Amino acid sequence: MPTRIYAYCRSSFAMLLLIISSTQANAIEWPQEVTANEGTIVVYQPQPESLSGNLLQGRAAMSLELIDRDDPIFGAVWFSARIDTDTDYATVRNVSITQVRWPDSTDTNEQRFTEVIETALANSSFTISMERLSASLSNAEKEKQSLQNLKHDAPNIIFRQQLSVLLSFDGPPQFRDIEDSPYERALNTPFAVARNKQTQKLYLSNGTFWYTADNPMGPWQVTDYPPADLVSMVPVSDDEQSSTALAPAVIAVNTATELVATDGKPRWKSLTEGKLLYVSNTETAWIREVSTGDMYLLLSGRWFQATKQAGPWTFVRADKLPASFSDIPPESDIGGLRVSVAGTAEADQAMLDAQIPQTAAINRSEAKLTVEYDGEPQFEAVTGTKVAYAVNTGTQVLKINNQYYAVDNGVWFTASHAKGPWVVADNVPTEELAQIPPSSPVYNTTYVEIYDSTPEVVYVGYTPGYMWSYPYYGVPVYGTGYYYPPYWGRYYYPRPPTWGLHVGYNPWTGWNVGVTWSNGFFKVGVGWNAGWPKHYHPVKCCGGFYGGGYRRPVVINTGNINIGNSISIGNRTNISKKVTRNNNLAGKRVGKNNLYQRTENRVRNADPAKINKRLKPAVHNKNRSNNVFADKNGNVARNIEGKWQSRDKGSWAAAPKAQQKVDTKIKNREVSKPVTMPSKPKIDLNRNKNSNRQLNNRNIDRDGLNRARNARQSGGTRERSRSR
Repeated sequence: MPTRIYAYCRSSFAMLLLIISSTQANAIEWPQEVTANEGTIVVYQPQPESLSGNLLQGRAAMSLELIDRDDPIFGAVWFSARIDTDTDYATVRNVSITQVRWPDSTDTNEQRFTEVIETALANSSFTISMERLSASLSNAEKEKQSLQNLKHDAPNIIFRQQLSVLLSFDGPPQFRDIEDSPYERALNTPFAVARNKQTQKLYLSNGTFWYTADNPMGPWQVTDYPPADLVSMVPVSDDEQSSTALAPAVIAVNTATELVATDGKPRWKSLTEGKLLYVSNTETAWIREVSTGDMYLLLSGRWFQATKQAGPWTFVRADKLPASFSDIPPESDIGGLRVSVAGTAEADQAMLDAQIPQTAAINRSEAKLTVEYDGEPQFEAVTGTKVAYAVNTGTQVLKINNQYYAVDNGVWFTASHAKGPWVVADNVPTEELAQIPPSSPVYNTTYVEIYDSTPEVVYVGYTPGYMWSYPYYGVPVYGTGYYYPPYWGRYYYPRPPTWGLHVGYNPWTGWNVGVTWSNGFFKVGVGWNAGWPKHYHPVKCCGGFYGGGYRRPVVINTGNINIGNSISIGNRTNISKKVTRNNNLAGKRVGKNNLYQRTENRVRNADPAKINKRLKPAVHNKNRSNNVFADKNGNVARNIEGKWQSRDKGSWAAAPKAQQKVDTKIKNREVSKPVTMPSKPKIDLNRNKNSNRQLNNRNIDRDGLNRARNARQSGGTRERSRSR
């Protein structure tokens, strides 16, 4: 039975969005033009040097086509700018020029040229696809490589040779009455589990199959005769009805556990010239290296190794895997695993994607927050810090220096009292927040930032850490690995889990949970309202606590046990059918689940057209080629059929040959160290003109230009792939 390791959600709605986005492709291609009174400024695709928060610093080649001159004047410009990101595009705005080089100019008009572009670019905005921006960051300074304090202890790993589902309880099973019924509901599981209060008989359903047990921890058996009154409380699955003989087994656990289920005995299939074997009839990445006989499992983005199935299983860093893992063909059944193998193009791209924040401009007047507590607010100190967090609420509320801060869907709020009133925060105590360790359930709040503010709006953003996705030695991993005990009061407040939800990653959707066989159980469990009156909420969950990378996992949320998030959990394939394995989708990027763009959050967002109304959008001229670059020294070069030409004295000429080999180390060291630009514009308008002529006599930075060209081509390929 063919299966898949990762589920790719490719609904017709998503495809429609892609079709729509393709019509916008021409608007974001490069180079882009800005019209000024003196003429036209052509800006070639930027070459980022650093990205900190939403502050982008870099350089770009440009040309100035003056009305009173026949020939264009080429130059190199260094800049700092702010970026606003959406699902597929980033807007570059508030461009400040920090330095300009004019290798094409030998006259006294340099100052005039610089003033023209400085004014024009400051009043313009540029649009770049996230694919191009992400790829171009490969040559930029990296702020954060890997976290050293994540936890990687292996969970309990269960193997079953039949289709199976893991019924996870968050600690000992807890039940609460379902009003006006003879049943009570299990609170601390995302599945629909009910118990008859009189007979103590338990029932579980995914909307298609029903199970019964005498103990929450099993054994669970399929039944054809569930109570009719209980059936009426559970939503019917949209999957086709199937024979109960095809129902998967249910395995109940209440500790950190992962399930590896195969459809019968494991079927090993050869790959990469016989160096690796993989199990083809499971949805879990299960690999064997032939030369050593060692087995590997991929769980929540982490690799675990053992010499035998029974274990013990030990953690292996993604950059310490056998070399044969890098040879997994991208087009193979398990090509998607390459994103979890350090050093592959897919893993490198995932790391680049993770640098780009999701951003929004929040209207102060529209952003509201009300925090509900289970009784009076209760706070627990974060060990080793000055921070305390509220334990009896579904909102992440922090107490720092007798002031209160709360994060709601990527927006910081502040208040003088724990119960509010809450207003959008202009700033937060970053020094204290930075001390929060991964062992705390509010660790993810440290990845939400405030960039800037005006009397009307606050500019905010978050990086994947807020959604519990972290870089670890070249690959993304999900969750911190720590177990956070829930809070029990009148309500149940769970914390974010790393294990038990079968989390997997792919370039199309990011982190997904409950692939294939578990889908129906999650879907029905979280959607079951059990007829509860509106005033009674037997379960509370932390919308801010529970997140799963770019795709939030299916978890109990607020109110009527319904997901308050727009999520995807793979194809909702009937478990009676064969599941088609999906290959790695090249050219796609993470970020399809921007919190700020969810329907329920959009009311807070300021209209970009209004807040940036003074800015004139740059346009693309399809008759121009995007093949001009600026090197780190300010030389301007273009690539024609793989050969570099440099701009010299108003014309293009074959670039000088590379320096002698003796200078290679010095050259490479200079290339690897990005140029650090000042935070405020500092334009050198009075340089000695001879410096420009000397500049063009030096060799161009071929290595840096080649890397920039490769990144530009890679980003363009990914952009076109998405557009298609």
